[in-house]
Amino acid sequence: MKLTVNCFIPYMGKAQAEKTIQGLQSLQVVDKIFLLTNAPDAEPISGCELLPIGHLYATDSIRAIAEHTHADFTLLYTKYTTLELGLFALERMMHIATDTKAGMVYADHYQRIDADIQKAPVIDYQEGSLRDDFNFGSVLLFRSTAFREAASRIKTDYQYAGWYDMRLKLSQTAPLIHINEYLYTEIEEDVRRSGEKIFDYVDPRNRGVQIEMEQACTEHLQEVGGYLQPDFRTVDFTSTSFAYEASVIIPVRNRIRTIRDAIHSVLNQKTDFKFNLIVIDNHSTDGTTEAIQEFASDKRLTHLIPERKDLGIGGCWNFGVHHPHCGKFAVQLDSDDVYSDEKSLRTLVKLFMNKTAPW
Repeated sequence: MKLTVNCFIPYMGKAQAEKTIQGLQSLQVVDKIFLLTNAPDAEPISGCELLPIGHLYATDSIRAIAEHTHADFTLLYTKYTTLELGLFALERMMHIATDTKAGMVYADHYQRIDADIQKAPVIDYQEGSLRDDFNFGSVLLFRSTAFREAASRIKTDYQYAGWYDMRLKLSQTAPLIHINEYLYTEIEEDVRRSGEKIFDYVDPRNRGVQIEMEQACTEHLQEVGGYLQPDFRTVDFTSTSFAYEASVIIPVRNRIRTIRDAIHSVLNQKTDFKFNLIVIDNHSTDGTTEAIQEFASDKRLTHLIPERKDLGIGGCWNFGVHHPHCGKFAVQLDSDDVYSDEKSLRTLVKLFMNKTAPW
């Protein structure tokens, strides 16, 4: 029996989606194409059906897709830019989804950035893959029965976390399979470095989004038995005496251009308590060691070079925390960061002292 797929693509207008639609319409396995739009006057395209939605990732949009998909498979494309599927790529995804009984499959792909085409591999999904921004790429292929079943178990209406909630529900009953093959080309518009993207979740403008994501994740953990009740005992800060109230800990390796500024930033802190600085120098070779030694006359600095050479940044952090000179509060500072002002350390410590800290 011939397997077919219903395709759902975001739609702002004919010029934006025409090439993607033409590519999909040329495939024999494509049964129907739905254009997801929130524009009341959206221009229809021959051979496609307009499907009114609100936010692309809202729960209502997920339900609308579940109600309208009647083919064996459901393809969701999540970008507004042109999609170029590789030769027999969709058929390949359908076959793997069938053979593995996956709820969803996703694949490595290429990204077109201006005139440059780069490989964009993705990683395997695991039971603990809870990040709401887990990178699946922009082409998601579902077994329609699994999609509808997962959608039927959605309990909460979200404006932003609908897709995240759906993906978590789906993962509870069917595997999400990564295809380690480059099967399509997408146009990448967010050209920020990964180190810049990773902090989007703390942007105040994203607060409403993040709250919904946390609610969806909490519900998922409760459903799979992974939720831990917030039952903690209170820490008595006076139960043990320390030589220092706080220790700033800097793990570092080969940061000759920034380490001096980081150290200055710490030593210039104004506090009403005793603090020190512990720098764990992980066998630097670029002059970082010598730069740290320039501050040796300041008795607040403890410069450590571990005997072990397998620690890495986490191991160096642990090495510093367990040092006898570590104070009551351990505060990490990256070797390429500085404090925003001279009161930063005092503010951090006061925050702990003024609130009940859980253990």
